[in-house]
Amino acid sequence: MDKHTRLKVAIQKSGRLTEHSLELLTRCGLKFNRGKDQLICHGENMPLDILLVRDDDIPDLVQQDVADLGIVGINVIEEKRLAFEARGIQPLFEVLMRLDQGRCRLSIAVPDDFRYDNPQSLQGKRIATTYPNILGRFLKQHNVQAEIVTLSGAVEIAPRLGRADVICDLVSSGATLTANHLKEVAVILESQAAIIRTPVAVSPEKQDWIHRLMLRMDGIQQVKESKYILLHAPRARLEEIKRLLPGSESPTIIPLEGHPDKVVVHAVCRENVFWETLEGLKAAGASSMLVLPVEKMLN
Repeated sequence: MDKHTRLKVAIQKSGRLTEHSLELLTRCGLKFNRGKDQLICHGENMPLDILLVRDDDIPDLVQQDVADLGIVGINVIEEKRLAFEARGIQPLFEVLMRLDQGRCRLSIAVPDDFRYDNPQSLQGKRIATTYPNILGRFLKQHNVQAEIVTLSGAVEIAPRLGRADVICDLVSSGATLTANHLKEVAVILESQAAIIRTPVAVSPEKQDWIHRLMLRMDGIQQVKESKYILLHAPRARLEEIKRLLPGSESPTIIPLEGHPDKVVVHAVCRENVFWETLEGLKAAGASSMLVLPVEKMLN
């Protein structure tokens, strides 16, 4: 297939989204070989190549139409968008889909002995961050004058090194903050992974594959915690049992051969199914219950 018809998807080379992104593409059906220091992985069964790059380069590659799609955090997308706008450049990338992975937050964190009441507590302070544009917007919104100290990494140790009074950094579990005697006091951006693309027109072949990938990714997201339940139910208590099925829309009801007073219920539950759920269904008269994982779903 001609190289101009092959989709190019940029993902983080090394970091918290790398394995998530590769797993997502694999679950979409992509087969590829990945060498230890390989920067481009060629799809073997799809016209799709993976570019392994720094996460903050992904919006630039999409902006420049080097990559057709990118998987990157909302925090990086928003920081780049603000940086482009500050330079008078129109951001040429758009979010196609938010993904249920890579969830974190960009927060203000202060030393344990720092008293923080509200954003005004940051007045005149030095704030270390890797996200100067998002932080600058937050400070402007709250009319706070503070010095932004831009660092490329190791933000959490800046107060201990005397380079800043407080920090603005990504937080997941908060363990890193605790280890560095910091406490989270304000969330300024909720983040998660997302798929971006350039609005520049692509060939019909590429557009078809983009559409197919989005359908597959949407199906993968839908079944993340979904379970398929099969059970026998008394007709007289069917409505009660349907109400007990977690996150189910319209279950399939089939007559049970040889048992006119019973039916077979098939349902996809969009929420997790716990033992308590099954116990409640049993108490309502359900029997022969079977819970199966859902691997794929396409609406």
